[in-house]
Amino acid sequence: MYSETFRPPFILIPKGGFLYFPPEFQAKYLKIHLLFSKELDKVDRICSLATWNLFPKRCEVFFMLGNRRSHFDYQTFLLSSLKDIYKTNPTIVEYYSASIEKLYILNLDDIKPLVSNTYSRIGKPSNQQPELLRSYILMSDLGFHSISKWVKHLRAHDILCNIVGVTKSDVPGLGTHYDFISRFWGVSPEAEKSAKNSLHSFVSKPRKKLKKNEKLPPKHPGVIKNLVEQALKGRTVETRPEKMFQQIFAKLAVEPSAKLCLLGDAQKIDISGDGTCLETGGSSLGIKTCDCIKKGIFNCKCDRKFSDPDAKRGWDSYHEKWYNGHCLYFLSVYNSDLKKDLPIYFRMVQAQRYDGVTAIFAISEVRKMYPLFNFDKFIADAAHDNYPTYKLLNKWNIKAVISLNPKGEGKNKYEPPIGYTKDGIPICKCNQPMVYDWYDKGRSRIKYRCPLVKKRIIKCPCKEECSPSSYGRVVYVKPSDDLRLFTAIPRNTDMWKQIMKKRTSSERVNKRILEDYNMEEAHCRGKKRWSWWTLIHSINI
Repeated sequence: MYSETFRPPFILIPKGGFLYFPPEFQAKYLKIHLLFSKELDKVDRICSLATWNLFPKRCEVFFMLGNRRSHFDYQTFLLSSLKDIYKTNPTIVEYYSASIEKLYILNLDDIKPLVSNTYSRIGKPSNQQPELLRSYILMSDLGFHSISKWVKHLRAHDILCNIVGVTKSDVPGLGTHYDFISRFWGVSPEAEKSAKNSLHSFVSKPRKKLKKNEKLPPKHPGVIKNLVEQALKGRTVETRPEKMFQQIFAKLAVEPSAKLCLLGDAQKIDISGDGTCLETGGSSLGIKTCDCIKKGIFNCKCDRKFSDPDAKRGWDSYHEKWYNGHCLYFLSVYNSDLKKDLPIYFRMVQAQRYDGVTAIFAISEVRKMYPLFNFDKFIADAAHDNYPTYKLLNKWNIKAVISLNPKGEGKNKYEPPIGYTKDGIPICKCNQPMVYDWYDKGRSRIKYRCPLVKKRIIKCPCKEECSPSSYGRVVYVKPSDDLRLFTAIPRNTDMWKQIMKKRTSSERVNKRILEDYNMEEAHCRGKKRWSWWTLIHSINI
């Protein structure tokens, strides 16, 4: 941990803090030097070895975050700088007013405890960390896709530097911007380098196209059932590399939005899930490392290097084409009062990953990320229509509002008799679908009433033999008989249709990311960069 030859004669302790080392380090390394700040006036005490034993045995360990400016200090600096600019050029301040307001409100102090562990306890302190994140957010807000071009543009404009929180002479460099991304990615630089230099098999683009709106089926049959069983046991993947990105997004965007009631009632949140295709900037052909060309073999299938080794072949059902890249999955909330679509969770997966598989990971992880939220409904398309998903949602008391997959017709666990529609609605003797009345939560059953009494039809020839009561015939259906067919909110009812309209929320979020922010224009390579830009654009949304 420390060099035998590096033994300066003193220890620098930052103001208001102590530094603790276990006794074995005290005995072996009697003189340790840790410099937390270049300015000595920010050092509280210079402690010699004589005072070492006066330290308490358990003290806070300081991470090398350097002199991190607080949000209040940033706001003070920004207002002071803009006042001077506004006196000479008010137009430019008004031009960037939306970006100024966004970053003025965004409190980066909230993530300090979260990111502290990503900084070393030794070495040179890291500076301008909040400023780097603001730089990326402003870059996204102004429509820049190249980091190198953005750094040059930033250094050329005083007002942009002030919005970020720096002066022109202190703009973070290009390499510092790239290193900042890697700091929060859950993969070591050595592992990343090894993966990039590794060889992968070459897969040709499939010639056969799928049908319109058809999606790739799960690669392994039964995988969703297995994942649901693991999720019900409380087992989730906690080692995902993008976990820190998701947590930063939750702290900076989702939790403040919940406090402002932008997500609606936090104890009754409706979430919609959907995936979208993301084409990588790397080539699908790769780089040959073999000597087949020298041998006259030009169409070899040897293993190759790829600039984006995480990218896979997938089917884009919207554009009806094969693509090389990733799949981006979102969980979103629709605010009906403000008419706004807000993402609360994202995850980057392989292009061929079936949305129904990703949904199990997403629902499990989002419940752990937001323990104070209560998710009332899950709204999704037919790709999520499978019995294990309904079972999982039922166990977690989440109502399923999922479109039926035509491929699943005739495969219900509970085969409906002639008296049921394909949506699970009872049919009366008059051959008319009965009318949904209410859901009895205490007994877990759905109540349907006579369509004549509910004035859905004018007359009924079977009125007397069906039920002489003025209340009309009543039929109860238990969702537990078939969770897929008899959903808590009956299919094709007015309530079901109204809730189903919220499903497009996740699609509109996908559109915001891909079209409004033009994320694919960055031509990134690698899951890390794509996940980072998803984080930045999602914060801006």
